[in-house]
Amino acid sequence: MREANMMPETRTEAEDYKSNVEVPETAHAVSTDSWLQAGFVLTTGVNSVFVLGYSGTIMVPLGWIGGVVGLLLATVLSLNANMLVAKLHEHGGKRHIRYRDLAAQIYGRRAYTITWAMQYVNLFMINIGFLILGGSALKACFAVFNYEHTMKLPYCIAITGFACTLFAISTPHLSALRVWLGCSTVLGLIYIIVSCVLAVKDGINAPPRDYSIHGKSSSRIFTTIGASANLVFAFNTGMLPEIQATVREPAVKNMLKALYFQFTIGVVPMFAITFIGYWAYGAETSTYLLNSVSGPLWVKAAANISAFLQSIICLHIFASPTYEYLDTKFGIRGSALKLNNLSFRIAARGGYLVISTLVSALLPFLGDFESLTGALSTFPLTFILANHMYIVAKKNKLSLLQKLWHWSNVVIFAIMSIAATIAALRLIAVDSKQYHVFADL
Repeated sequence: MREANMMPETRTEAEDYKSNVEVPETAHAVSTDSWLQAGFVLTTGVNSVFVLGYSGTIMVPLGWIGGVVGLLLATVLSLNANMLVAKLHEHGGKRHIRYRDLAAQIYGRRAYTITWAMQYVNLFMINIGFLILGGSALKACFAVFNYEHTMKLPYCIAITGFACTLFAISTPHLSALRVWLGCSTVLGLIYIIVSCVLAVKDGINAPPRDYSIHGKSSSRIFTTIGASANLVFAFNTGMLPEIQATVREPAVKNMLKALYFQFTIGVVPMFAITFIGYWAYGAETSTYLLNSVSGPLWVKAAANISAFLQSIICLHIFASPTYEYLDTKFGIRGSALKLNNLSFRIAARGGYLVISTLVSALLPFLGDFESLTGALSTFPLTFILANHMYIVAKKNKLSLLQKLWHWSNVVIFAIMSIAATIAALRLIAVDSKQYHVFADL
């Protein structure tokens, strides 16, 4: 009798959570992954193949002082903003597994559509970047062995798009990545370690480098603003609630652990390759670092192949909200190998990636797209919305000083977003005049 009376007191934290928090309907897995797996998803995003460009797209326009201070400041501000979003995951007694659901809960239904549009523009632009980088890595690999007759970039982008389509069809949802996250980590370490070692070798043997910021005053203003958008782009996914949806209960506590992992251990490789690359080559650093390094052909080839393969896995992470929307809307459930489900993934995901690949090959200006993505979507989703949603959701629990802090973030990042959008559009317009469509950069 005594044991029976004690039963309610021994309920686990997860059982209490399930009875108190509503989970929305979705065709994808929810509450299945550990905080460490979520941490690796976030770390994969930070150390994706994009890191091969940060020496050129962040450090070259900003220089040593601006680049180092900017990256450290972006790290702290990004961690703070992502923590705010993570803490709102269960706002109103409902688990918000999509960014747009969270915005709708706080602002009303109209915000659902606006947030949905911003997020999917953000993810689409990121995926364009992965396709361009995957194609660049493949082209660089061909060039290592046959420089005079290498395959052109648009064809390499097309091959990357085809490989991404095969991976998307065979991997039904974000939680199904599991072993692929381990593969992604190994692949990332290969191209980061190779780039760092070869860059250090080149830097030791090279004459003094030029670290000055080049260009006229007017153009330097625009490139500096564009680089500030790249700073926040480096740390933020724009899909934190979707990643948090996969985390086991208690979701808020476990997601905070994943964020601490990302912004401590996870950022070390990214900082290393960014600073070492700029130190070795200065203002001449390429926007794809493996094009700057010199070393054994097979080592460079291995690094480029690793970058190509890792871009495929990363693209799947950032495309997963789109896949989840399509699967849920059309009721794709059950076994991933069921003929109906397989056919749908081939048609829906294949169509999405065909469009993405076409746009990537059409305008392969990587640095410009990073800037535009950061300006249009990363600033609003990560900083403006995160701080304002927290003000609205916690308005009666915040002190005056806390409210002033969050409002200052909203105003400052809104101004930066507008300025960065103008700068990015100018860069794209300039490059569009300099290069034709389907350019072989």
